[in-house]
Amino acid sequence: MKDFTIPTHNICPRSISFSLEDGKIYNIKFAGGCPGNTKAIAKLLEGTDAQRVVDILKGNDCGGKGTSCADQLALGVEKALAE
Repeated sequence: MKDFTIPTHNICPRSISFSLEDGKIYNIKFAGGCPGNTKAIAKLLEGTDAQRVVDILKGNDCGGKGTSCADQLALGVEKALAE
């Protein structure tokens, strides 16, 4: 299992951490942000195929910011998959 922590920008959480193993995502944690939403995202995605996470969440917008917690997670997973 490989662990990642990504800094965020233009969203409430300061960073997002997660683990990848065999192409699946685990242990998603948001440092800050709306606890109800971030915990729900983490629970829903636990054990999900990492590329599917990118496909579903990339480009989601929050209040016209051009990004969101979900989008930032997707971008971080996409970067981690490229490594």
